[in-house]
Amino acid sequence: MDAWLQALGLAAAVLSAVAFYAGSTHCLWPRLRGRPRLARGLGCALAVLSLAAWMHALGAAGACAMLACWMLALAAQPWLALLACSCKGRGVVGEAP
Repeated sequence: MDAWLQALGLAAAVLSAVAFYAGSTHCLWPRLRGRPRLARGLGCALAVLSLAAWMHALGAAGACAMLACWMLALAAQPWLALLACSCKGRGVVGEAP
């Protein structure tokens, strides 16, 4: 029973991180930019859902699990964006042609 709660907590934390990155002015993915207020609101709602799922599955340790998943996903966003840009042959974002 706890496995689906943990999967829900993980998915909500990752989607929350993506939403917060989309709401950031540093977002390197053009498709995600556009509505920063909506993205930040959605990111907050998904973070609360993730925290609730993790804490229901693991108790007080769920807060640590949620923050670990969330911070890992937040730290990976810029790296993944740069990796996607360099794979398309455009080089590093902001680099002169």
